[in-house]
Amino acid sequence: MSARAPTMSPLEWLASVCFILGCSLNLIAAIGALRFPDLLARMHAATKPQVLGLILTMAGLAASLGSSQLTWKLLIVVLFQFMTAPVSAHMVGRSGYRTGKVRDEDLVVDELTEDLRRVQQADTQPPTS
Repeated sequence: MSARAPTMSPLEWLASVCFILGCSLNLIAAIGALRFPDLLARMHAATKPQVLGLILTMAGLAASLGSSQLTWKLLIVVLFQFMTAPVSAHMVGRSGYRTGKVRDEDLVVDELTEDLRRVQQADTQPPTS
């Protein structure tokens, strides 16, 4: 008798592909956060591929386990990541800009300086009655 190799179902293939792609994107995000030279590039590397990598990893986990109760919990994890990653990246970028960690030559458009100038001018002008 010949031994048959176990075959994978299409759902297992999908889970495997999601795991491989998700883990690869997370690895790329980690390498980018370590290797990029400035704050803005590191911030981009730490948020964009990491979020997509987490989504793919959670999708692979949901597909491999096949539990509807677990899928809802994984969806909550993904939604929380969607809500917190852009906000945290925005706050890191603003604080880095205000503390001088962002070089002016790295910026294509600098709207924050104009906004800060307008706020400073509005604060220094006496109130009109």
